[in-house]
Amino acid sequence: MIKLSNVTYTYQPGLPFEKTAVRDVNLSVATGEFVGIIGHTGSGKSTLIQMLNALIKPTSGNVYIDDVCTTEKGANLRDIRFKVGLVMQYPEYQLFEETVYKDIAFGPKNMGLAEVEIDRRVRSAARLAGISDELLDKSPFEISGGQKRRAAIAGVLAMEPRVLILDEPTAGLDPLGREEILHKIRDMHRETGITVILISHSMEDVARFANRIIVMNRGTVEADGNPSEIFSQIELLESIGLSVPQITKITAALRARGFDLPDGIHTMDEGKMEILRAIRAKGGDV
Repeated sequence: MIKLSNVTYTYQPGLPFEKTAVRDVNLSVATGEFVGIIGHTGSGKSTLIQMLNALIKPTSGNVYIDDVCTTEKGANLRDIRFKVGLVMQYPEYQLFEETVYKDIAFGPKNMGLAEVEIDRRVRSAARLAGISDELLDKSPFEISGGQKRRAAIAGVLAMEPRVLILDEPTAGLDPLGREEILHKIRDMHRETGITVILISHSMEDVARFANRIIVMNRGTVEADGNPSEIFSQIELLESIGLSVPQITKITAALRARGFDLPDGIHTMDEGKMEILRAIRAKGGDV
């Protein structure tokens, strides 16, 4: 579905403040994957996803969306942006219509769809994002922060993209709001089969929800694999300013003290189960 071939992006090339944000990246994302992208600030994550949506074009190399090259002369970038939906940080700041319904309908209207189809898409996207019917008639400025975030995501979903990219979708939300958003994203992925690319600074969130993790460092792909493969590389991650889920650290420390625990534990549920098993194996009470 998505392929990057020798992609480099340089800001202000040839000027004193020239900076290469993405350097010679090669990767592909298949239809239906749930990919997490992690990396320290300035590692190139946001620049990378903007190229996937064709908001910016690579300085060199090519980006392909369904075999359509975004840098090719005559490429229909409008269609690509409908196909690859991008939810930036704090998307609720872009809400501006009188009602939540009209905000969600904004994208489909710009696609030139009939009113019946717009209504279907609005209600379908609202359901997927967890927006109730009674909220649709409210002003977006009368609802909670978490509801605003879901309304903004619904606005992208209403265009029925095949890829949904989310840049820190839980930033600034309280713990309950974070959980609601993340579980809605997971449910949407399972229900629709949409490809999801999630950028997050939370190792715990990425470990729980992504099936594949891409680690960015200084504009390049430092590592690429499933959560167990990535979070078993504790020294590598710490050397580039990242951490691992707390449960991974805890189980590693217990293993060093003689508990029979496997490598690659990265979720709380898995950690709880394995720790209880290890305690029982030592003859302890649970």
